[in-house]
Amino acid sequence: MRRLDQLLANLGYCSRREARAWIQAGRVTVRGKVEDDFGAKAGPADVQVDGAPLDHPTGLLLLLHKPVGLACSHDAREGPNVYGLLPPRWRERNPPVTSIGRLDKDTSGLLLLTDQSELVHRLTSPRHKVPKVYRATVGADLPAELIPLFASGTLLLKDEKAPCAPADLKIISPREAELTLTEGRYHQVRRMFASQGHEVLALLRAKFGHFELGDLPAGRWRELPLDAFNSNS
Repeated sequence: MRRLDQLLANLGYCSRREARAWIQAGRVTVRGKVEDDFGAKAGPADVQVDGAPLDHPTGLLLLLHKPVGLACSHDAREGPNVYGLLPPRWRERNPPVTSIGRLDKDTSGLLLLTDQSELVHRLTSPRHKVPKVYRATVGADLPAELIPLFASGTLLLKDEKAPCAPADLKIISPREAELTLTEGRYHQVRRMFASQGHEVLALLRAKFGHFELGDLPAGRWRELPLDAFNSNS
């Protein structure tokens, strides 16, 4: 049960001051009856605004196809970000919608977004080892020797003390590969290939856990159930 003015503000409808005006104007109903007391408490499922149920009152989980050129940050200094792709109301939610892990500006593909902080912590925790699949295009032909090297668990990246966890590399064509990781170090895919003299020219994340990007167009998203990762936890 939550105060009506706080509920509307947290779901991104308006400020708390504006919410109080909406409520006192009769725009909000609780279990079908107009409620003009902005301090009244109600369950989100019982509340409607202008005759419509509340927008995702229990939380958001989205699978987004991140385009190249967008940051996964709310910091305006980093330039255009993925949150600009979302409806304005979702961008005003509190807690805010954030990404589960990040993709750098030059990487595209599957990005999960949510306003559930517990889900963010659970899915980015190293102990859960959620697999992520990347497709890389490099600037020179890939030798088969990279496959056992990446799988060995001995590859040490520059300025790091612990080797990378074993990773599954599949060479799709001379300059294209698919790499499956269970950890998420800074720019890991690019650094793994660079350590062996291969520059990554294009990088896309195709899978996160049991979810696949599929043919979802760049800049679009689809909604996922909040319990979608229960089987992976």
